[in-house]
Amino acid sequence: MKIFKRTARSVVGRYFLLMVPASVAWEFAQMPLYTLWETGTRAEIGFAALHCSVGDWLITAGSLALAAALAGNRAWPQQHYARVAALAVAFGLAYTLFSEWLNIEIRQSWAYSDAMPRLPLLGTGLSPVLQWLILPIAGFWWARRGFWSHMRPVAGDTNEPPRHQPPIDDRS
Repeated sequence: MKIFKRTARSVVGRYFLLMVPASVAWEFAQMPLYTLWETGTRAEIGFAALHCSVGDWLITAGSLALAAALAGNRAWPQQHYARVAALAVAFGLAYTLFSEWLNIEIRQSWAYSDAMPRLPLLGTGLSPVLQWLILPIAGFWWARRGFWSHMRPVAGDTNEPPRHQPPIDDRS
């Protein structure tokens, strides 16, 4: 079981290695789509982007933990990788839709500028929705790619027998 724990830590580490800086970059990049860009000082804009990035990291961690608890098993990520990833993306997206609604409509903590494209019917900004589709999917792809690449034998390595990776079984 130690190999599974070590592998899971490696995959989670790679996932966060992409998600943390990508979240910061996305938050700063989307700032012109919020009214704070026009009304706030540089310090207020910087604080808001970093504050939202920390929130993104908590959403990332919570979504992954909940998905792993519901759909993973002790052999994750060798088994149920896609199921856990899909649930984590869905949970992150669902929370984002709720949070945007709560903070725009109810609390009025922030507001979209006219430049923010919005989803029909919901009125939620397109940028935060795309953030929670693109970044986690890219993160899971990259984390998995790194996991599988270290499991392949190195070309020309004759001192060790080739390592075989069992196929992923996402059906169970």
